[in-house]
Amino acid sequence: MSNLHGWGGPLPQSWLDQQLVLQKKILVRIYELGMNPVLPAFSGNVPAALQNVFPSAKITQLGNWFSVKSDPRWCCTYLLDATDPLFIEIGRAFIEQQLKEYGRTSHIYNCDTFDENTPPVDSPEYISSLGAAIYSGMQSGDSDAVWLMQGWLFSYDPFWRPPQMKALLNSVPLGKLVVLDLFAEVKPIWSTSKQFYGVPYIWCMLHNFAGNIEMYGILDSIAFGPVEARTSENTTMVGVGMSMEGIEQNPVVYDLMSEMAFQHEKVDVKAWINQYSVRRYGRSVPAIQDAWNVLYHTVYNCTDGATDKNRDVIVAFPDVDPSIISVTEGKYQNYGKPVSKEAVLKSETSSYDHPHLWYSTSEVIRALELFIASGNELSASNTYRYDLIDLTRQALAKYANELFLNIIEAYQLNDAHGVFQLSRRFLELVEDMDGLLACHDGFLLGPWLESAKQLAQNEEQEKQVRCPYVSQ
Repeated sequence: MSNLHGWGGPLPQSWLDQQLVLQKKILVRIYELGMNPVLPAFSGNVPAALQNVFPSAKITQLGNWFSVKSDPRWCCTYLLDATDPLFIEIGRAFIEQQLKEYGRTSHIYNCDTFDENTPPVDSPEYISSLGAAIYSGMQSGDSDAVWLMQGWLFSYDPFWRPPQMKALLNSVPLGKLVVLDLFAEVKPIWSTSKQFYGVPYIWCMLHNFAGNIEMYGILDSIAFGPVEARTSENTTMVGVGMSMEGIEQNPVVYDLMSEMAFQHEKVDVKAWINQYSVRRYGRSVPAIQDAWNVLYHTVYNCTDGATDKNRDVIVAFPDVDPSIISVTEGKYQNYGKPVSKEAVLKSETSSYDHPHLWYSTSEVIRALELFIASGNELSASNTYRYDLIDLTRQALAKYANELFLNIIEAYQLNDAHGVFQLSRRFLELVEDMDGLLACHDGFLLGPWLESAKQLAQNEEQEKQVRCPYVSQ
């Protein structure tokens, strides 16, 4: 995304060499499987030192990204203006060097100059010139170049109103640009942009942000969305894709989405979910099928527009501000107890920072009871054990939000004894969750550390590759 010019590091040359070898192996295998790899193109991001070599180059320093707060170690990046002649020159050299290194190309290149970076001018004419220049940089190095662009900017940044969006999309010859409708299961752009103003697009499910672990999904949207888009009037949809930021979570979501490339009709999720549990555990167990139907209508039916980021208090920095709790009034049962209106000060479920609850916790507890009751029949199934632990973790994480509210309420009432007792219970809950997650290697840190360790060639490098995992 080029929002930061660095994070941690610096990486040793040996690591870079390893990655180049791995990249070449990946490309060979992709071609062997008949697939088309997507290679990067020059997006305009340059080091600050380029100004020393080309003093007349039009280079702009971009702004802060999230919470880096102008820290010179990480921020802020520099962007070469796409209208500068140097842009096409570098773009051509980038493509040519890449072709020389890898030996072949599928002619498809990704480039996201404005992904969470806003252009300096909102004139449609200027936007059009930017898009044309970016593509010219690709085409100068590969006459058959096709630009594959993420559509995240259109859902993320209000800068992209219809005139600006149309100017960018129509600045490239028809057929030479394909857009990823990146967040189509929650916020489809195709339906509000006249099918991307005639530009081909791929319906994508984003689903996961930052690799967060939380049971979440919108199965109905996945089962209906791609088919609805493909059969809509004047459709420009050319495929489906998955654009998640993290994997190894919510297997049911990815199982269903993987099928949608081959579905011509909308999927009956209720019937599908019954078959899913049989496939996942290897046998039909009525209680488990009932549990999955509950999960389908609760945790996997998030229709409030909020997104999966796992903002529960148990994974947040300690704070005595109860306004960070987000609930839907009249819906959150608080495990059978009413929520204190004094404690709950906000109800915006779409806030980036607030814990998120979109279902009845009592129903999910019922699903958990059904899972536990099926243990005698399914305990030998590794997938059953994974799902049981994940569901228990989900229930405890939401219970932690309730416990937090109770602590804050006791604090506001100057109830020192209550604060002490409830805080001790909260810490016990943290220990319980830690012990729970240690029961399955799918939730352990160790495999990640061991995998990273394999890349290190000495003790110093081992410390360096461990750091990102143990410091989060």
